[in-house]
Amino acid sequence: MSKVIAIANQKGGVGKTTTAINLSAALGEKGKRVLLIDADPQGNATSGLGIEKGQFEKSTYHMMIGEEDIRGCILETAFQNLSICPSGEELGGAEVELVYLENREFRIRDAIFSIKQDYDYILIDCPPSLGLITLNCLTASDSVLIPLQCEYFALEGVSQLIANVRRIKKSLNPSIEIEGVLLTMLDSRTNLGLQVVEEVKGVFEDKVYRTIIPRNVRLSEAPSFGQPIHIYDKISKGAESYMMLADELMERNG
Repeated sequence: MSKVIAIANQKGGVGKTTTAINLSAALGEKGKRVLLIDADPQGNATSGLGIEKGQFEKSTYHMMIGEEDIRGCILETAFQNLSICPSGEELGGAEVELVYLENREFRIRDAIFSIKQDYDYILIDCPPSLGLITLNCLTASDSVLIPLQCEYFALEGVSQLIANVRRIKKSLNPSIEIEGVLLTMLDSRTNLGLQVVEEVKGVFEDKVYRTIIPRNVRLSEAPSFGQPIHIYDKISKGAESYMMLADELMERNG
């Protein structure tokens, strides 16, 4: 039975999709069977794994509105042990359509129930918002991984996400937990970055991963080539960091 992890932060530009792509691919490289569900209407996780719009007909949108079984939406990627449920711009309309559907908060949870035994990990790349799609992602998940950029306003807005997770735990998904907090885009040359690391550790304590993702040019280049970082440049700091994160996540999950 797979572990389902939502990767979420309503603030954009914190490395959420970069983490979804590279953590999924790193887990696959380490022999785990991984499904990445792209639940972000921007579809950056999909294109970041080399899958373009014309290469799929059915997507997360069709799965969520009940038009297609999830098995009919899943594509194999070019990367070891990694499959994806892709996303396109049509998913943006799902926020409105979901309002009128039965069990609107449980569409992803119900869709993935039949495939959980096929994977070791199911990772969900959430939209950078706290709407119905993100609610679906969190309701379907065992835990939530929160990427936080090492910048001055890092913790701003995270309290709202944490409050939402607590509300969901109370009313819709009693088993959801915080998987961990991942610090991203660290520039170790600045005092500010290091101060943020200490501040976040003070708030989240042992939930903060030992692995910190550095600010890395190769990491930002890789998605435009449709490749995870360990394929694009396996000796880069970014590749090394995401491999370490995969090890740490597997260690925490026994």
